[in-house]
Amino acid sequence: MRLSRRAALRAALLTAGGAVGGVVGMDALSQAFGWDRPPVSGGYAAAADAPEALRTANLTIRYFVETTEPVVAFTFDDGPGPQWTPMVLDALDQANIPATFFMVGQNLEKHADLVRDRMGRHEIGNHSWSHDDLATLDRAGVETELSRTHDMIKKVFGRETTLLRPPYGHLGGSTVLAADHFGYEIVLWSHLMREKYFQDDPDGQVRDIVDNVRPGSIILAHDVGKPHRLVSLRGLSAMFSGLKARGFQFATVSELAALQTRPSPPPLTTA
Repeated sequence: MRLSRRAALRAALLTAGGAVGGVVGMDALSQAFGWDRPPVSGGYAAAADAPEALRTANLTIRYFVETTEPVVAFTFDDGPGPQWTPMVLDALDQANIPATFFMVGQNLEKHADLVRDRMGRHEIGNHSWSHDDLATLDRAGVETELSRTHDMIKKVFGRETTLLRPPYGHLGGSTVLAADHFGYEIVLWSHLMREKYFQDDPDGQVRDIVDNVRPGSIILAHDVGKPHRLVSLRGLSAMFSGLKARGFQFATVSELAALQTRPSPPPLTTA
């Protein structure tokens, strides 16, 4: 896996200064070398990086949708992959439920045949090319990650994606500017699977989702990852059934966003 600029620098400094770290501790060492601070020319601090390139005055960063309609969106990150993506698609097909998949470009390149003909009802979003932490990259680096994945999605599915979920949910100014460049809406989440917490209680993971989502929730799961992810994936059918019993329906993120409650305009004032 390609190391980010900061990761490479940190590795080099650790090699040179290991003895110092053992004496003063990593917290002090991180502060001394600035690892706890963002890069000035990119990453977190890059909100003012080339503002002349901005296309829009406002950019949507969505955690959930404000609506009274009993509708939620399931989202799946990091795929596609041969182990679990077919399992997720089977569960969605059996329940006749649409979802949104935030795909990693290099995984899509390797496993396009897994999903090429199975995404008809589903939405596809950009989750970067290599799953690097975009918040550590400058704008050019982020745009490269996004453009490669954007092009791969178009090549495989013949669609243009309009959604971005940054890896780890990390947002830097350079990511926001790159999202603006592509005309993306940034989608985060309001509920996530907590597989490690429920590793010995799979039914608890089901209850956690079924009992706690609300109208407009965006739910995060993963169709690639470590084995503990199976705690949630094996419970998808039970989650769908439980939510249907509560009266919920299901949508892609963009379909859910279309249900956004419009705020009432302020009253007119007179002189």
